[in-house]
Amino acid sequence: MRLKCRGSKHGGFTLLELLVALAIFSLIAVMAYGGLETVLNQQAQTEENAESLAALQKTYLVMQRDIEQAVPRTIRDEFGDPQAPLIGTSLFQFTRGGWNNPANHPRSTLQRVGYSLEDRQLFRYSWLVLDRAQDSAPTRQPLAADIESMKVRYLDETGNWQEQWPPIQTGNNPAATPMDFPRAVEMTLEHARFGTLTWLFQMPR
Repeated sequence: MRLKCRGSKHGGFTLLELLVALAIFSLIAVMAYGGLETVLNQQAQTEENAESLAALQKTYLVMQRDIEQAVPRTIRDEFGDPQAPLIGTSLFQFTRGGWNNPANHPRSTLQRVGYSLEDRQLFRYSWLVLDRAQDSAPTRQPLAADIESMKVRYLDETGNWQEQWPPIQTGNNPAATPMDFPRAVEMTLEHARFGTLTWLFQMPR
């Protein structure tokens, strides 16, 4: 069977030729769609990695700013109990200075801040007052996601790493008062995308 155009002296395409052309076109379209889908997926993955990396960079800068401005000021918690300037147990919490006050509110320039990992997301906590009442709720700021674990340790004056701060007093560990700061703080994060990240922060002397 041959299809002819009316008024044309030339022969048209056969049905078989049309089917072959459609099959080739369909194959090319499928290949083109597959290639486009791969490019789009790669672009989306690249954008997700860039966003995760930007969040980690922001987190590092926020923590560096806080730690470099740490000050030896004790506080009282919600129950009236005194707390050391820096606490490093299941919490990582300390007092920092340099809290900007552009509106000149009647408050201190010192601030209590803390960091906690919850449901694979790292949060920064901050309180409006140093010595808290029972209704003193902190501000909760999400920083970085996809973090599977967080470990913090502290370098003491003898060059030994401590798992908590203030360190537990032992025969090999010289006495450290609650007012003492470690020489440095090391934070190790296990990130779902980027693996193990180790950040080292020098404490003010």
